[in-house]
Amino acid sequence: MLAGLLGILILDHYVQAWTVGWGGAARGVKGVGILVLLGMLLPLAAVELARLFGAKHARPFRFIAASMIAGLVFHGWLTQFEWFKPVAASSLAFIVVGTMIFAALRLGVMKQVEDAIPVMAGTVLATLYLGGQGWFLMALRVKEGRLVEGVPVIEGTTMTVVMILLTVKFTDIGAYFGGRALGRHKLIPWLSPGKTWEGLLFGVMTAGLVGMACAPWMVNLSLWKGLVFGVVIGGVGQLGDLLESMMKRDAQMKDSGKLIPGFGGLLDVIDSPLLAAPFA
Repeated sequence: MLAGLLGILILDHYVQAWTVGWGGAARGVKGVGILVLLGMLLPLAAVELARLFGAKHARPFRFIAASMIAGLVFHGWLTQFEWFKPVAASSLAFIVVGTMIFAALRLGVMKQVEDAIPVMAGTVLATLYLGGQGWFLMALRVKEGRLVEGVPVIEGTTMTVVMILLTVKFTDIGAYFGGRALGRHKLIPWLSPGKTWEGLLFGVMTAGLVGMACAPWMVNLSLWKGLVFGVVIGGVGQLGDLLESMMKRDAQMKDSGKLIPGFGGLLDVIDSPLLAAPFA
């Protein structure tokens, strides 16, 4: 799995270099590898999320949710092109509102009125939870700030996504070992009994060091900014894990699925980096 992820990230980097000038993209077409990655992962995660919601009678329409999730990610990818920017806001609104409309039409075709409200709400929530956060991750990859002497002050690169993934996952690693060695005070015992304040502190400290290590590879990111970035993103990533834990407890499920042996479901792995993306 790690080898596949690395291969996609390498592809993402080199496709941009190979496509300089294509479609009006002066600095190359960005995010192709991330588009492929999210296109493979998020529909599978939508199936797992549907199982969680189904336990509370809010089972979303999987095809509609998966299609709209893909639409949001594709929309984020298109925002790099100048020709798309004039219609970016209206098309984004259409995807969000269209999710509810298509769910309502599906209910109408099925002549179903029972649980209509939770089904529509579940479809919209699944779309925004996965697709909305996926949109932010894609937008971070393709974004480009103002130019100073032809060089962007802020530029989304493959390393931007890698940095988010590394800080979030090293937070988990640091929190695990720090909690085992020093953990005394439970963080939220009623929600996640295994987490401790000491583990959280050690985790975000680890994330800060990872942020500093990644800073030299980023555009206009100093070491101290990398430290702050790592601490913030590491902490938010832990919130993403707690959010999914809340949903799993409500659905009375230990894991979101069994797709990844030893970790549980796909949603159990991507919950933290997805929630971290909007804050990056």
